[in-house]
Parts: sequence; structure tokens; C-alpha cells
Amino acid sequence: MSTVLIIEDDMDLQEGLAYSLEADGYSIIAASTMEEGEEQFRKNACDLILLDCNLPDGSGFEFCERIRRLAQTPVLMLTARDSELDEVKALNLGADDYLTKPFSLSVLKARIHSLLRRSPELQKLYSNGITLDKAACRVWRGEEELAFSYQEYRLLLYLMENKGQVLSKEQILSQLWDGQGRFVDENTVSVNIRRLRLKIEKDPASPEIIRTVHGLGYFWREG
Repeated sequence: MSTVLIIEDDMDLQEGLAYSLEADGYSIIAASTMEEGEEQFRKNACDLILLDCNLPDGSGFEFCERIRRLAQTPVLMLTARDSELDEVKALNLGADDYLTKPFSLSVLKARIHSLLRRSPELQKLYSNGITLDKAACRVWRGEEELAFSYQEYRLLLYLMENKGQVLSKEQILSQLWDGQGRFVDENTVSVNIRRLRLKIEKDPASPEIIRTVHGLGYFWREG
């Protein structure tokens, strides 16, 4: 689930955007001023910012420039002024896209989807000192790159993408479908769980990250 921070002082528009994007599966954080938006940005991890150019306590252009010094989070700016100079200014200050009000919701959603698809950070998972880069199929523990077999990597990815959720052996077997219409051997699950623990746990004999729920399955414990 991608998180979108909406910074918009028109409450009707803000609520309408939040409702529509939540219906599409996005997690929404909302703010109506520059100060509140910056506070929410610093407190919460967000994948994209929808930013109004004109805010009650300052300029969205200024906010965009400030955010760009802190992170590379995609910024889509919204404005009521159809001005080429504003668009050029927004892009020069680090905005990734620009949309003039009124706009079509379908166009806005397509722009959001496009920006999120291009964002490299969305291809990375972080948890318990482990970084998994889905685009490159590489894994690090801190600064050390770890080597995994194909099945170990797929199992690790499945656990991290569903952290906190108990996954049964049957669910894991289904995820490890071999592509030829056959399930892998049932022992593959316990064998690969053990191998993952050897590579990522401080004490594999007493695992803190990949936990066993006896009779139910396994889950990735966050933090």
C-alpha cells in the first residue's frame, strides 16, 4: 500500500481526493497548511506528495524546495493558475509533475501511478536492518550484501511483504509454486526458513525476526 500526503487547504477538494484515493487502496495523510504538511512529512513515511501551490501560511513552491533538500519523495503540484511560468518554476524547484485545477480524477490517478512506478524507493523493503531491493533482486544486512538461492529470496520477499502476518505452510507452498503446475516439496519451507535464519538472525537458534507460531506457520516480526 502506497502512502500519499495531501497538502491542500480547500477542504472539499482535500476530502474528495482522500476519499477517492483511499477507495483505490492508497493510505492517505492530509494537511491543510505548510507547517502541518512539513510536520506530517517528518513524522510519517510517505511515497508521494500532492501539494497545492498556494497555502494559507506560505507558498507550495517554497515547501517543495524545502522537501527536496530532505528527500527524493515524488511531488505532484496542484495549482489554480494555468501559467507556464508556474509550471517551469515548480519543475525547476524539484517537483516531479504539475497539474492545473480543475483536473480529471482519472488523469490525476494516472499521474500518481506513473510517479510511484518510477520511484526507486518503492522497490525497496526495509526491516530489522535488512534491505531488499526488488528491482535488483539483492539483499543487504546493514552494509553487507547477502547471497540467497532463488527459493530463499522468494521466501524472504514474501515474509517481508507480509510482515506481522502469520503465513501458513500451505500459503508459503503456494507462493513457491514452481511454474510447472507442481508444488515444491513440503520440507522446502522449513529448510529455507532455517537457511534464512542462519543468514539474518543474530542467534538462529533463538530467532527474533522470523518467528514460528506452532501449529499455524511463520511470521516476520518488525523491530
